[in-house]
Amino acid sequence: MSIIEELGARVRAASDELPVELVIKALDHLKLASERLRWVRQESADPMGVPELSAATEHLETAGHALRLAQDQFTTYLAAIGLGRDGPPAAGPERPAARPGARGPADSSGPGRRVGPAATGGWWSVRVAELFDRRDSPAPTPDREITDAEELLRRVTSGVRSGDRTRLHTDLRAVEANVGLGLASVAPPMLRDLATELLGHPPRAADLPRLRREVTGGVRDLVPNLPPGVLDTLLSRVCRMPPPKEPVEQPHPADPAVAAGVLTGLLMRRLGLDQRPVTTRAPRDTHA
Repeated sequence: MSIIEELGARVRAASDELPVELVIKALDHLKLASERLRWVRQESADPMGVPELSAATEHLETAGHALRLAQDQFTTYLAAIGLGRDGPPAAGPERPAARPGARGPADSSGPGRRVGPAATGGWWSVRVAELFDRRDSPAPTPDREITDAEELLRRVTSGVRSGDRTRLHTDLRAVEANVGLGLASVAPPMLRDLATELLGHPPRAADLPRLRREVTGGVRDLVPNLPPGVLDTLLSRVCRMPPPKEPVEQPHPADPAVAAGVLTGLLMRRLGLDQRPVTTRAPRDTHA
């Protein structure tokens, strides 16, 4: 065996040993756990780990993307030295597209109880009214067309881009809690991409002050009662930074979800973008 052939064999072995399947399985388990917790929290505002699971899911998605990129680069290298693979790298099982909040109210995996429209007037609706400083406004009629977080994100970003605060408030209040909480999962990949377009490079720690300047005023105008620490934590994650020191009081579970949706719309408006498909894939880059 020549030196080139031996090198090729080692590169192939390294590529085959990348734990792509393990990462995908772990990601599936986390998403399932998130779905179940959102169902349980339909009636409870007590923190039960959904924000933490969302952050862990985002990190795993990024890791999976990095592993696949590494496999592609191994393949490219082998081709460059004249040793093409006998086929594409093992891709692992196909992961179904995540649809946070899409679990139906009569889903057999949840408790044997149907969650009706009355839940719309529960803790989620109350908190959204508080964030928008509209505590005295009546709860809107439940919107049966918004059945998953991806559709809600499309409506929220449309409302933000149009500057229609009343419409934004109504769309957010008119959904069930599990749908609203899903914004915290479906928005971050888009946020990372939008911030990359705005900055011209993947956002990093040095970009945090600029991003804060770009969006803080808009967030304050649209959601006047959003605690500042919630936005700081969200922007820190976009920049792949550790979140700020944990506050004495945990944020309300609705706050990060509302902030993520509104921030997505603000960045789209800042970039002059029309609506784009919602995606839950990993970000394009792997830079910290």
